[in-house]
Amino acid sequence: MKHENLQLSLVIPLYNEEESLPKLVSWIYSVLQPLAYTYEVIFIDDGSTDASWRTLENLIVEYAGVKAIRFQRNYGKAAALNEGFKAAQGAVVITMDADLQDSPEEIPALYRLITEEGFAMVSGWKKKRFDKFHKRFPSKFYNGITRKVSGIKLHDFNCGLKAYRNEVVKSIEVYGEMHRYLPLIVKKAGYKAIGEKVVQHRKREFGEPKYESLSRGIKGLLDLLSLTFMHRFGKRPMHLFGFGGSLLFILGFLIFLWLAIAKFALHQYNMTDRPLFFFGLLCMVLGTQLFMAGFLGELITRNASDRNRYLISERKGWDE
Repeated sequence: MKHENLQLSLVIPLYNEEESLPKLVSWIYSVLQPLAYTYEVIFIDDGSTDASWRTLENLIVEYAGVKAIRFQRNYGKAAALNEGFKAAQGAVVITMDADLQDSPEEIPALYRLITEEGFAMVSGWKKKRFDKFHKRFPSKFYNGITRKVSGIKLHDFNCGLKAYRNEVVKSIEVYGEMHRYLPLIVKKAGYKAIGEKVVQHRKREFGEPKYESLSRGIKGLLDLLSLTFMHRFGKRPMHLFGFGGSLLFILGFLIFLWLAIAKFALHQYNMTDRPLFFFGLLCMVLGTQLFMAGFLGELITRNASDRNRYLISERKGWDE
């Protein structure tokens, strides 16, 4: 049941962070309790293989308002955020990482930017980073590419600290490596009031980064291309494939028409002796195939479910 008066939801994805969790929760509550917010803290355990889930079970008993979702296997940060967004009940939803590199001290300012300044979304900017060079350089590269593609003037698209109005997170879907491009997803959902706030970045205290690797970076770039394509043609594939197919078919038809006139009216040459004949045939075949691909795409998009589904093994902290 949704609590209409809940002011704040914290959504925190995690993977193998058993050492960080007790300190993180204690820090969050030391910040929030003096503010008298009504709030919930939702952790999404992305198939951890350490004692993270047992640690969360203990924290749920110790702290009121802590809730947890456990995936049956590892799906990735985007999937964890997607499930957290579906579960969030607060008027303002703030996301952060579980590795203690995001400071809970930023929560009140992010909350005020949403409630008082009228932003639909506010993205954190880790202006001074403590990551190693092999993480900082790809991050600058991705941020530069995303700025040019999206037209959104943000410095740090992938910062874990972000704040949203609840209606925003209920209007979007996150999958693949799309968590890197949440401002772009929010903009494409029709929300233009996207702000940025400089936030503190802290050195990692325990373990190693879980969600950053070369393969994930490559997948992130592919997801950016996919996101751009899906926004333009995802609900109308016929506009792309049908249009291109029609142009190719018409071109092939015109080639055949010219060859037919040249043969039967002008008696110049045999149609099949010209390389142009085979090019025209290729255009007609490809045009027909593209048109059918667009038609089948239309059928699929009209009947497919829009939601990704992830296997959840346990939920803790919610009233039955």
